[in-house]
Amino acid sequence: MSTTRLKLRGRSLRLVRLKPRSTTMLVVASLVGLLAFAWPLFLHTDQGGASAIGHTTDAPWLFVLLLPLLVAVVLAELSEAGIDAKVISLLGMLAAVGTALRALGPGTAGLEPGFFLLVLAGRAFGAGFGFVLGAVSLLGGALITGGVGPWMPFQMFACAWVGCLAGLLPRVGGRLELLMLAAYSLVSGVMYGVVMNLWFWPYATFGSDFSFVPGDALTENLHRYLLFVVATSLAWDIPRGVLSAVLVLLLGRPVLTAFRRTARKAAFDTPVVFEPGRTDV
Repeated sequence: MSTTRLKLRGRSLRLVRLKPRSTTMLVVASLVGLLAFAWPLFLHTDQGGASAIGHTTDAPWLFVLLLPLLVAVVLAELSEAGIDAKVISLLGMLAAVGTALRALGPGTAGLEPGFFLLVLAGRAFGAGFGFVLGAVSLLGGALITGGVGPWMPFQMFACAWVGCLAGLLPRVGGRLELLMLAAYSLVSGVMYGVVMNLWFWPYATFGSDFSFVPGDALTENLHRYLLFVVATSLAWDIPRGVLSAVLVLLLGRPVLTAFRRTARKAAFDTPVVFEPGRTDV
C-alpha cells in the first residue's frame, strides 16, 4: 500500500521571523516609542518643571496607539505565513508566565524576575516574538498588580525592546551564548530603568543640577539627566540587571533547551516537504 513520508528541513528556531512587513511594523512601533520618550529633548517646549502636565493626558493616547501596532506586527506575520495558531498559543502561555513573575516581584527594590524570561524567549524565538511578548506580559502584569497608570504604555515599549533586542544578538552557542545573554541581561536591566526615567523626567522639578531645561542644548540636558539617574534610580536599576543575569546563568541553559525542543517538536517555522514512499502492511 502507498503512503507518504514526512520530511522536515531546516532548523530555524525563530518563531516570529523578521520578514519585510513585520520588520516595517516593528520599526514603526519603535519609532513611535522613541518619539514618545524623547521628543522633549529635541523639540522646544515650555511644558517643563512646575508648569508641566506630564503624561497624564497623552499616555492614554499612546496606549491606544500601541495596541494596534502590536496587532499589526502579528497580522503582518499572519499574512506572510510567519506565525500560526501554535505560535499564538505559545505566546499566550509565556505571557501568562511573565505576568505571574511580575506579580511575584513587581519592581520592589528593582528586582523583577520576569526580565530573564523575556531575554531567553527573545533569544530562542526571535526578535518579533520577543517584542510582542515583552509588551503583552507587561500589560498582564500591570493589570494584575494594579500598576496601571500613565507610565504603563512606556513600560510596554521598554519591555518590548528588551525582548526584541535579545533576538538580534549574534548567533553563538555553548557557554559563550550563556555568558553573552547574562551580560545582555545585566545591561538591559540597567538600561530599562535609564530609559523609563525619560517618561517623567522632563516634566518635573528636581533642582537646578538635575532638572530638564526646556530649549537648552541637548548635551546639557543629557548631562543633567545622567546626574539624575546616578543620584536617584541607579540603585534600583543595578539590582534588576544583576538578578536577571544571575537567573540567566542559573536557569538559562535548561530553559533555552526546553524552548528549542518545543520549537523542534512543534515544527515551528519549518518548511514541510512530502516525499513519496512505500510501506508494506
